[in-house]
Amino acid sequence: MENYLTEKQEAVLKFIEEYQIAHGKSPTLREMREHFNVSSDNSILKHVKALEEKGFIQKDDTPRGIALLSNVKERLTGSGGVNIPLLGFIPAGGPVLTDEYIEKFVTLGAEFAKDEKDYFMLRVTGMSMIDAGIFEGDMVLVNIKKEPRDGDVVVALIDNANTLKRLVKKDGKIYLKAENKNYHDIYPADNLIIQGVVTALIRQY
Repeated sequence: MENYLTEKQEAVLKFIEEYQIAHGKSPTLREMREHFNVSSDNSILKHVKALEEKGFIQKDDTPRGIALLSNVKERLTGSGGVNIPLLGFIPAGGPVLTDEYIEKFVTLGAEFAKDEKDYFMLRVTGMSMIDAGIFEGDMVLVNIKKEPRDGDVVVALIDNANTLKRLVKKDGKIYLKAENKNYHDIYPADNLIIQGVVTALIRQY
């Protein structure tokens, strides 16, 4: 198969590579169109299609449609590393790993996550967990498959609102406890759904 790239195809490939390295995901057609200052998706699509036909990129089933380039994936994950999506927030229905909710991808060592599909990350807001050493702006790694136990710090949906608190099971009751004396315990009025168990705290200085 002909693998010669035109100048424009090479520019598109370079932009995709640089974007993936910076964001951990591929650019959208709109972002590529704006970067190259063109008015039509078709002008970008023809270059993307040519890159795919020549074997330089592969399509995937993500909303952005272009898989991570092999050299980018190797650079991001390193030896045995994993890419975990950082969610800007969690919709009421639970963690949704789509572009609408993914802020970026964070690369962690394989020791943090055995299977990256079982994890997401969340940026902490508020000061309700400061006595547990969890502060606003921290990132927590959350396992969606781990069975929640009494005393675990969890991400939960309680009465249709998301929160990060400590899970307490006592006298046949389940509630959420803040780690800040200025915050009250939270008892569910209708429902409490555990969306994941916090397994690690990531803090950037």
